[in-house]
Amino acid sequence: MSHKSSADLAPPDWLVRNLRPQAAPPVNRAAAARAAIAMALPLAIGLAAGHVAYGALAAIGAMNGIISDTADAYRLRIVHIAVPQFVGAVGIVLGTLVYGRGWYAVVMVVVVALVSGMVSTIGAVASVSALLLLLYCIIGAGLPLPAPWWLPPALMTGGGLLVLLLTLLAWPLRAGRPERASVARAYRAVADLLAACGDPDRYVGLRFDVTQALYKTYDLLVSHRVRHHGQTRELTRLLAQLNALTTIVDAAPVAHYAAQPMPPEVPETIRRLADAIETGRAGPLDVPTLPPAATSQARAVEHAVRHAAEVISTPDIDPSPVDDRLGVQATLRSRAARAVRNVVLCTCSWRYGLRLAICVALAQILVSVIEVPRSYWVALTVAFVLKPDFGSVFSRALLRALGTVVGLVLAAAVLTEVPIGWWDVLVMAVLAPLIPIVTPRGYGYQTAVITPMVLLLIDILTHQGTALVLPRFLDSLMGCAIALIAGYLLWPETWHTRVGHRLATAVANTAMYVDTAFAPGTDPVTRARARHRLYRDLSHIRTEFQRALTEPPPMGRRAAAWWPVVVAVERIVDATTAARVRVCHGAAPPPQAEIRQLSAQLRTLADRVRAAESVNAAPSDLPELGPGLLEPLRQEVATATTIMAPR
Repeated sequence: MSHKSSADLAPPDWLVRNLRPQAAPPVNRAAAARAAIAMALPLAIGLAAGHVAYGALAAIGAMNGIISDTADAYRLRIVHIAVPQFVGAVGIVLGTLVYGRGWYAVVMVVVVALVSGMVSTIGAVASVSALLLLLYCIIGAGLPLPAPWWLPPALMTGGGLLVLLLTLLAWPLRAGRPERASVARAYRAVADLLAACGDPDRYVGLRFDVTQALYKTYDLLVSHRVRHHGQTRELTRLLAQLNALTTIVDAAPVAHYAAQPMPPEVPETIRRLADAIETGRAGPLDVPTLPPAATSQARAVEHAVRHAAEVISTPDIDPSPVDDRLGVQATLRSRAARAVRNVVLCTCSWRYGLRLAICVALAQILVSVIEVPRSYWVALTVAFVLKPDFGSVFSRALLRALGTVVGLVLAAAVLTEVPIGWWDVLVMAVLAPLIPIVTPRGYGYQTAVITPMVLLLIDILTHQGTALVLPRFLDSLMGCAIALIAGYLLWPETWHTRVGHRLATAVANTAMYVDTAFAPGTDPVTRARARHRLYRDLSHIRTEFQRALTEPPPMGRRAAAWWPVVVAVERIVDATTAARVRVCHGAAPPPQAEIRQLSAQLRTLADRVRAAESVNAAPSDLPELGPGLLEPLRQEVATATTIMAPR
C-alpha cells in the first residue's frame, strides 16, 4: 500500500501565507486600556441614563475610532480618527433618509459605494473614511435607528471622538516622542543595511525595509503640514536629521558594490546616532571612532555618516533651507486639488469604484428579492472584503469567513449567557482591548474579535439574542460569495497580475533617472527626488508582489515568476545611485554616449516587460565586475535583459 508523503499532505503555500499570523509589535497597553474605556463608558452612561440604545450607537462609533487609530504622531492621530468619524456621520444621515424606502435605498447605497470606492484610491485616511461612509450608509438604510435624524450620527461621532480625547490626554507628556522614535527606527534600519553590504541575499531584503522606514517617517513628519514651512522647531530638527540619513542611504549602494564588509564601527555609529535622536539629546555625541577610509567607496560612506553626526549634534537648525528630499512635501491645498483631479480623471479610481458599486448592487438586489432578515449584513460584508488597498480580495474573503465563524461561536456564548444590562459593560470592557492587540496579526483575527462585539451591540438595539447568530453567518457567506464571484473571479483585472505592468513603468522611469543622474547641470535635489520616487515605486511593487503571492493558482504562480525582475530592477537603481555618488566624490563622469546607450537599453527592456507573458530564470554565472564606473550598471542591465529575453 502506498502512502502519501508529508509534502503531498502539506497545505499549499498560498493557503499557508493567508493563515499565517503576521509579525506583531509588543502589546500596546495604553491602546488596550483606551479601547476598554472607550467601548464600556458609553454603554455605562446609556444604562445609567435609561437609554442603552444611545450607548450602543456611541460604542459603535468608538469601535471604529479604535480601528482608525493607526498613526504614531498625535497630530496625525487627530486626522486619522476625527476625519473618518465626520465622513461616517454623513453616511449615516444619507442612509437614514432612505430607510424603509425599498429601491430608493438600493440606489442610494450603490451611489455611495461608487463614491466610496473612488475616494478610497486617494490614500490611507481617505480609504478608511470612504469605508466608514459606506458602512454607516448601509447601517442607516437597513437598521431602525432612534429619532430624530441627527441623533444617531451625533452619538456615533461622539463615540469616535471619545477615543480621540482619550488618545490626546497623553500628548502633553509624550509630545515629539513618536516622531523621534520613527526617525530613530529609520536610522537603525540603515545601520542594518550597511552591516549587510557585500551580502546580496541580506542586502536585498533590508533595502526594502529601509525604503519602508524612510517613507513612513517622512510621511509622519510632513504629510499633514498645512503650510510649506509650517513646522515647529522640533520638526525642523527631525526633518534635517532625516535628510542627513538620505545621504547615508545613497552611499550604501557604493559600499555594497565594493563587495567588502563594512567596518563594524560604521553601523554601530549609526545606531548610537539613533539612540541620541530617540532621547532628543544634542551636543557632543558618544560614538565610536571611524577607521580611516582607504577607498573612494569607504570615503562616501564616512562623509555621509560624519555629516549625519554633525546634524544630530547641532541643537538649533535654521528652518529656511530645510525641506524633505523625497518630494512628498506639498501644501494642503495643492494635495487636495491633486487628489480630486486624480479621483475624477484616473481610470483606476473609476475601475475600483465600479467594482465596489456593482458588488454592493448585487448584494442589495439579492436581499431585496430574497427574504433575508437584517439584510444589511450582506452589503457590509461586501464592503469589508472588497478593499484591495487593505489586501488581496481573495485573502480577505477567506479570512473574513474564517474569522466570522470563530467570532460567531464566541458571540453565541455571550448572547446566551449574558443578559442585556450591566453585564454587557463588563463583556465589552474585556473584548474591546483585544482589537488593538490582535489587529496587527491579521484581518482574520480582527474579524474574530469584532464580530461578537458588533452582535452584542446590535442585540442591544434589536433584542434578538441568539437569533442573530445563524442569519449573520449566512449573510457573511453570501457577502463573501458575491465579493469572490463578482469582484474577483469574474472581474477582468483579477487574471492579469499588475506586477508586470508596474515593473515596466518602473523600468521606463529608471531610464529617465539614468539620464537625469548624469546630465550636466542637474540640480542635486532634483536628482535625489527622482531617485527616491523611484525607490518608493519599487517599494510599492514589492508590496503588490507580496500581496499577489497570497492569491491561489494561477495568479500566485504568475506573480512569483516576476520576482527575478523585481530584484534586477532594484539592483539597476542601486548601481546607478552608486555610480552617481562616486562621481560626486571625485570619479570622472561617464561619457554621455554611454549614458544614452544604457537608457536606450532600459527603454527596450521596459517594452519587453510590458509585453512579456513569461520570465526566464536569473543567470547564476555572472562575470566579475570590471574597473569601469558604469560596469556594475551594465551588468545589472544585462542581467535584466537576459531574464526578459524572448524564449
